Amino acid sequence: QVELVESGGGLAQAGESLELSCTASGGVVAINIMSWYRQTPGKQRELVATVTRVGGRKNYADSVKGRVDISSDIDNRAWYLQIHSLKPEDTGVYYCNGNIYTWSEGSRDYWGQGTQVTVSS
Repeated sequence: QVELVESGGGLAQAGESLELSCTASGGVVAINIMSWYRQTPGKQRELVATVTRVGGRKNYADSVKGRVDISSDIDNRAWYLQIHSLKPEDTGVYYCNGNIYTWSEGSRDYWGQGTQVTVSS
């Protein structure tokens, strides 16, 4: 059973930086696409950033472009999200998502449990 575990959330002040981590375990054969989503108060969950295993192509939401960097460590089945120049509107729950191939289920999406990021002004 695939499990994604996030870490790195917490309380930060506006202008600071934060790094979130996500690690996959349990039956992982390959991680095709690694993503971060967030759900901010009063809004639907939105895609923040994505990186592909093949080619390492990165995409970012317009709302965070220029302040966020997604990276991956395929050998350790981990990916990261660095957020710079934090703003109060970055406050929310951040979820990692992986499109992961397992022998038992093929390729499908898995979600982490979420990690809270709170930015004070």
